[in-house]
Amino acid sequence: AAAETISGENAKHSCNRRCRAAIFYMGSCIIAAEEIETEKGKVLNMFGFFIALLSGALMSIQGVFNTQVTKSSTIWVANAFVQFTALLVCLGAWLFTDRTSFGALLKVQPKYMLLGGAIGAFITYTVIKAMEMLGPARSVMLIVISQLIIAYLIELFGLFGVEKQPLEVRKLAGMGIAIAGIVIFKWT
Repeated sequence: AAAETISGENAKHSCNRRCRAAIFYMGSCIIAAEEIETEKGKVLNMFGFFIALLSGALMSIQGVFNTQVTKSSTIWVANAFVQFTALLVCLGAWLFTDRTSFGALLKVQPKYMLLGGAIGAFITYTVIKAMEMLGPARSVMLIVISQLIIAYLIELFGLFGVEKQPLEVRKLAGMGIAIAGIVIFKWT
């Protein structure tokens, strides 16, 4: 029985080593199984990282699509269509997932937080106009720079209920490097 236990333990350790090696070779982006159990926050951060990349990609594609739609209609018709189809997708997702009461929106405080949809209409408008005037790459570059600066200011000053973050030189340097990289990418 002792020999079986030892060989069973060796097999377990061998499997663990093989699993760790496989995870490492899959890009070193996935967290080892031992860390998933003890540090769930890291897994969520990695998932958030990939969701953010997907979001950026979808925004770029959407901007190009929306700009093309305006060539056959007007900017406000295209914008209304975009918002309407977004509404349909959201209602469909709501129908098949949680079905939380829309009355919950009445509890949102402060009430100006409910302006996200109206802001979304202006985002769609400004992205279409920017891509029409500057092209996709330059528009997205400037949009990303603006998002980076505004998001950092929101964190820095603790605006809109976001937890206030201290000013950090390394974050400013990182933002500067990111902006410089984007500018070099487009104008060199």
